[in-house]
Amino acid sequence: MRLAELLEGVGLLAEPAPELARAEVSGLAYDSRRVRPGFLFFAFSGERYDGRQFAGDALARGALAVVSELDPPAGFAGVWLKVGHGRRALALAARRLFQDVLSRLTLTGITGTNGKTTTSYLIDAILRAAGKTTALIGTIQYVLAGRPRRAVNTTPESVDLYEIFVELDRLGGTHVTMEVSSHALALGRVHSIPFHTAVFTNLTRDHLDFHGTMENYFEAKRLLFHDRDAPPPGYAVLNFDDPWAHRIEPDGRTRTIWFGLKEGAALGARKVRAGFDGVSFEACYEGKSFEVRSPLLGRMNVYNILAAVGAGLAHGLAPETMAEGIASCRAVGGRFERVDEGQPFLVIVDYAHTDDALRNAIAAARDLGPKRVITVFGCGGDRDRAKRPLMGRAAGEASDFVVLTSDNPRSEDPLAIVNDALVGLRRTDTPHRVEPDREQAIRIALMEAQAGDIVLIAGKGHETYQILRDRTIAFDDRQVARRILRSFGYGGGTE
Repeated sequence: MRLAELLEGVGLLAEPAPELARAEVSGLAYDSRRVRPGFLFFAFSGERYDGRQFAGDALARGALAVVSELDPPAGFAGVWLKVGHGRRALALAARRLFQDVLSRLTLTGITGTNGKTTTSYLIDAILRAAGKTTALIGTIQYVLAGRPRRAVNTTPESVDLYEIFVELDRLGGTHVTMEVSSHALALGRVHSIPFHTAVFTNLTRDHLDFHGTMENYFEAKRLLFHDRDAPPPGYAVLNFDDPWAHRIEPDGRTRTIWFGLKEGAALGARKVRAGFDGVSFEACYEGKSFEVRSPLLGRMNVYNILAAVGAGLAHGLAPETMAEGIASCRAVGGRFERVDEGQPFLVIVDYAHTDDALRNAIAAARDLGPKRVITVFGCGGDRDRAKRPLMGRAAGEASDFVVLTSDNPRSEDPLAIVNDALVGLRRTDTPHRVEPDREQAIRIALMEAQAGDIVLIAGKGHETYQILRDRTIAFDDRQVARRILRSFGYGGGTE
């Protein structure tokens, strides 16, 4: 495709020379190591690197030009095309370059604070039950036609997304389900992508270190439903019980499916039951109902399942197909995931890392009828400090015993982070221990547990690492808990 056609409408601040405008573009890249002759190189500024420092390398590898919202570095001798927004320009160019593939795919995007990952797994399972060959893109991993690969970001950069789309199309796939993070929306990674269905789970305090205010955070989420360079989604699946959802106001061309447990939701649930074998209920929509059974633990999964059913309705799938898919989705890594070594108490690992998510996870544990809920949690470093005392208070108010520890301290002093959370925890009279060493904290909680208790290890979920000031170490809450339980004599093993 010619450069002028590819970059039409991307916000070029000056027209390219006629010869360059007629040049054929063979590809797009934002990593200079992936540049080939005839490519356009997009230079972004990031947390760790300034893409301009690699512009010379891109040129040496055969780039036709560099596209950026930034000014060129001193001494740059190539063609520099300045735009108003670099990532949006890349997304628009990628859409034009891969338009044929995009026309053959059906995309579902899920945004919200909590529940995105589980909802995406459920939707993907429903689509596979319907016989579709799918791609799943999200926090834990990317899966293309049943082939897993490592997830770099919850939502990849636009050109990486389109490469996934191309590969899925090559493999005969037709449906993509993806988590769409607020960062991806605000930065423009999914700009101009046409979604068939857009799902909103909920909105609670998170990522304010990036967005600044809840209003900015919401406006980023709202972009999934209001992208000026993409047609509005065909369907909006919205949480009726969340007040933020009522402010999304989808386009008049979008059909809205409201789900929830409160009166007024078009898609609801009756006869909800949550137990050690999962959750079950009757899904009700437009006067009809069907039974849903899921092996996923925790009452909060009723919302995730309803959101997935809403997406299934948007795709025109039959109730029995949706029920089959939901029943087949047996576990989502680090999302209220059980660790069982034969101990007489339940151990759950969950990704909850906000005060609202922590309250929900503890409430879900409480629904299972334990004698006590023992919660292990910490707060991430280099992130929103204001949520730390809120998390401390949430843990203290909802738990019977709390062990406060480290999460991913990053560049901060773990004790300083713990002290921030301790402010909220001490506003309750719940017994607690402070142990910055996360493995020792988990050991304390497991030693405290008695028959019939639930130990909830919150914050890191599926993560297999811990980020410290000077290094990243291997650390998986599930493996650590399993190893400690075996050292106690459970599971027939020893440490």
